[in-house]
Amino acid sequence: MAPFGKIYSYPTNPRATRVMIIAEMNGLEIEIPPFTIGETNKSAEFLAKFPLGKVPAFEGNDGFLLTESIAIASYVAQAGPKADQLLGRDAKSQALIKQWASFAESELFNNAFMPIAMAALKLYPMNEVAFDRHVESLQKDVKALEKALEGGKKYLVGDEVTMADFMVLSWVYYVMKYFGDAEMRQANPNLVAYFESYAAVPEYNKYFGKAEYCEKVLTKDA
Repeated sequence: MAPFGKIYSYPTNPRATRVMIIAEMNGLEIEIPPFTIGETNKSAEFLAKFPLGKVPAFEGNDGFLLTESIAIASYVAQAGPKADQLLGRDAKSQALIKQWASFAESELFNNAFMPIAMAALKLYPMNEVAFDRHVESLQKDVKALEKALEGGKKYLVGDEVTMADFMVLSWVYYVMKYFGDAEMRQANPNLVAYFESYAAVPEYNKYFGKAEYCEKVLTKDA
């Protein structure tokens, strides 16, 4: 069977990784061509297809082109036999899945990844005011997830895994790795149990690996 398409991105991009997980669950094969950030996405060939040069970017085997991570994940989820499960079987479930996908991209990305990018990855200059603001907001995000998972819930929406789970977990992995010290884990047992249950799922484990926690929370001086 021919591949469903290709996804262009650097290897560790969580936004591409979750698409690969959804594709595997949906029985779809997606290729990952060789890619060098800052080179491949600035080439004339790439920009002819994706003028903004953003990644991840998707190219279907039928020539269909798509950017923006929620759109790509949704399209891959819709294209296979588990579409109803991944995207919701009724209007309310579908709306909740979209809600959590937006939460992942607006709240978790900004409030988890931006401090990591400044203090750990050194991708951006340190802005102490912004760092503190993001970390404070991240604490609220974590509490929102803890409440949503009350009662030992295994899924964010309904009683089966959906796209919402993989959208959120793609950033929770980094929340735990950089902010999930013993105190944080003790205060959020539902979130920890949820995270660990997915770390054991073969499709998730293949791309993210085992659950990682930090001994010391990331600080401005990391």
